[in-house]
Amino acid sequence: MIVTAKLEREFLFKQNQKVIKLADPSPGFTPQQVMNFYSGTYPILTTATLEGPNIKEDKLQYSFNSSLGTKG
Repeated sequence: MIVTAKLEREFLFKQNQKVIKLADPSPGFTPQQVMNFYSGTYPILTTATLEGPNIKEDKLQYSFNSSLGTKG
């Protein structure tokens, strides 16, 4: 028997060398809308790029990556 399950989404971004996990505010939001939702709290997300999803630990993980503050 085949069993299907909807995977939970998890959103991650790195700030000051710490990985911050963000909860999914609404399953109806696209990953881009989630990034926009959190950009009010974390302004660095306004210039971030979206990566993913990657499946890890039975979750869909999306990463918000920003190049601000890096040299080279």
